[in-house]
Amino acid sequence: MKFTYCPDCGALLSGRPLGDEGVVPWCETCGKPWFDMFPTAVIALVHDAAGEVLLLRQSYISTEFCNLVSGYIKPGEDAETTARREILEETGQEVISLEPVCTRWFPKKQMLMIGFFARVDRRELRLSSEVDSASWHRADEILPLLHQTPTSTSRALALAFIARRGT
Repeated sequence: MKFTYCPDCGALLSGRPLGDEGVVPWCETCGKPWFDMFPTAVIALVHDAAGEVLLLRQSYISTEFCNLVSGYIKPGEDAETTARREILEETGQEVISLEPVCTRWFPKKQMLMIGFFARVDRRELRLSSEVDSASWHRADEILPLLHQTPTSTSRALALAFIARRGT
């Protein structure tokens, strides 16, 4: 989101040089900058101790490819809290360990994705209404099931997981 007017007072913003940031939208009335804003989400490759990966089917995202667990960070949450919450909400799995892996820009939705590996003690799946189905897969069989675009965060996480496991 690019600001034209100050969200605090409604004044028309002007451009003002601000150090290394260059010219930024500036409110003369409030005396502060208004940087562009964008949503931030987490995405997690959920796996068990044996290295099997949980893939989701969510038709509102893709009818062709599987997805990893993902969701938007809510105000007041950090990325780790969001990842744990989304995994529990979407799959019923409780996270045992969480490892940050990557951050990637998702141009289609103009958002930042924060990627994790999330190990769970595999239990019965309890799927949210956002998830059509979910299933566990060996790491060596997941790449064809995920989006094929080289910039896909799901694909990047899968490749990193496979490389780490040596499969």
